[in-house]
Amino acid sequence: MILDVENSLITLNTANTNLKKYHDSQLRFFGFKNLGGKYYKQSVSFESDIKKVIEYFNNEGVEIIFSTKVMALVSEIHRRNSQTDIIFQQAKRIKDGNIDKNLLSDFENFTKKLPRKLKSHQIKAAFHLYTIANGANFSVPGSGKTSVVLTVYEKLLKEGKCNLLFVVGPPSCFQPWQNEYQETLGRSPQVIILSGGNKEIRKSEYYTSQNDISELYLSTFHTMSNDSEDVARFLQQKGVNAFFVIDEAHYMKQAGGAWANSLLKIATYAKFRCVLTGTPIPRSYADLFNLFDFLWPNTSPLSEEDKIQIRLWEKNGEDKAAKAFLEEKIGPLFYRVRKQDLGLKPAIFHEPIMVRMNPVEQRIYDLIKSRIFELSKKDFLENEELLNKLWRGRIIRLRQAISYPKLLITAVEDYEEDVLDQSELAAIIQNYDSIEVPGKLDLLTSMILNFQQKGEKVLIWSNFVGTLELIKSHFTNLNLRSELIYGKTPLKKGPNINELAEEMTREEIRDVFVDPNSGLDILIANPAACAESISLHKSCFHAIYYDLSYNCAQYLQSLDRIHRVGGSEVNTANYYFLQYESSIDQDIKLNLEIKAQKMYAIVEQDYGIYSLDIFEELPEDDIAAYKRLFYKNKT
Repeated sequence: MILDVENSLITLNTANTNLKKYHDSQLRFFGFKNLGGKYYKQSVSFESDIKKVIEYFNNEGVEIIFSTKVMALVSEIHRRNSQTDIIFQQAKRIKDGNIDKNLLSDFENFTKKLPRKLKSHQIKAAFHLYTIANGANFSVPGSGKTSVVLTVYEKLLKEGKCNLLFVVGPPSCFQPWQNEYQETLGRSPQVIILSGGNKEIRKSEYYTSQNDISELYLSTFHTMSNDSEDVARFLQQKGVNAFFVIDEAHYMKQAGGAWANSLLKIATYAKFRCVLTGTPIPRSYADLFNLFDFLWPNTSPLSEEDKIQIRLWEKNGEDKAAKAFLEEKIGPLFYRVRKQDLGLKPAIFHEPIMVRMNPVEQRIYDLIKSRIFELSKKDFLENEELLNKLWRGRIIRLRQAISYPKLLITAVEDYEEDVLDQSELAAIIQNYDSIEVPGKLDLLTSMILNFQQKGEKVLIWSNFVGTLELIKSHFTNLNLRSELIYGKTPLKKGPNINELAEEMTREEIRDVFVDPNSGLDILIANPAACAESISLHKSCFHAIYYDLSYNCAQYLQSLDRIHRVGGSEVNTANYYFLQYESSIDQDIKLNLEIKAQKMYAIVEQDYGIYSLDIFEELPEDDIAAYKRLFYKNKT
């Protein structure tokens, strides 16, 4: 049996070979076709396909003769595998604490020359990444992963091994990377942002000469799926030695997805690779597969057979076996710092501040609640799909009522039920702003004035756009300076974006807010737009939750905005919760606390499965709340 490669084909000549029927079936399973005793396959991954064939027939005791081309390919595979094995063992020794003291001492001496002095856990993480060259950092949010990568990049840059940093992530990470670059390395990078803007101008950046390349490139997952071929050509150019980083890498979790496929195609052309995420396994153990295929495109530590076995264990609920196998296969190749390792001062969660509703909003809330209870008695007549939409919509209406009554006149997606039922209150809600100020807003104003007297900055969270705008307008009328970050707040993107915009971008607002001398001491934000990639912990130590949602992922991310490495070691983060008496506020808060405790317990594990995708809607939370509050009382 002769194994050969011809152009893009792998061929297997089985003439004069006593090939058994089940061998034929296996080759067809591998994707080969049979043409007169000669098997062939159009391959996009020679190494993977050839490895499968060799391993299979070696196990079957069938001799294979390699052509000259295959012999060279197999030799290269063995060489790389040997190098990978050496790196794997080095990484394992580091994680086990068996570190070469001289090597670590040299690395520490290098870090001492940087403007930013790394914490001990960051030095260990950076040394681990530097040692293995292609690594993952799964440390919790707020642990300083960006500084770790920048330190390794600077070391490789000084050694002449790479000359640019190429980062792919959500747009919200662009400004933090530029800020951290300055603070960690002591210089402002020449940066190219490859996202949005004029397509031709953006693509021209991939075709610059060796002398014109920049230090830092920032792009999005969406842009990579559109520009993958251009990026691949850019990385292949002579003189381009890129350290390629995927930030918030859990967004490439979907196997076969456009974002993942584009990054996997690009991976092989990068000199060094790194993935960063504090949430490596959002849904399934399989979420790890793309990450390590990206890091090790030619010698992935997880074979296709390994992936099948892991999926099988997960399907059968054999988590212990899956975790042990993953630790054996990939454990040394990632570094993880847990929240308990950060040395932060414990945050203070103040007891909820109970507020009495003002008369009109109390009347509105009581009507909405009674109307929902009345409707719930008829729910048995509806099908399950419609029920879920009704229940979710009703809970959103209740949440709107305790946030800002005027929200009730806005539409809710997939929900058309009229809970006001053309009541007399419909007109009152329409004109609510001229009748009274919500009780929460009255109390919030008192709190803000108190913080203003002390010269302390405050972050205010709300989940509804209308409420955010109400708070901002209210403070403006009181001559209290505040800024707002939510979905409508523009992002700083690529060429020609926002250059003429009069309003501030999210990044500009953040920079002014964290400046202790700026005079901007109030930031109003939506967790969906501001709960990720924005750090406020160096100058803001107070966060007020005007209202909450059932989305625990967004809640946990929002907590980390003022409780992070680089400030929270000496400053205490304070969280305050405004709650209307005898309202749905209490159910939401209790539900979040229960889920948060479970999530924190899982986050501290290396292989815990949990959902922390903050852009993913979680309608089941609202549905569960409805069942808990109303449906169980149906008569």
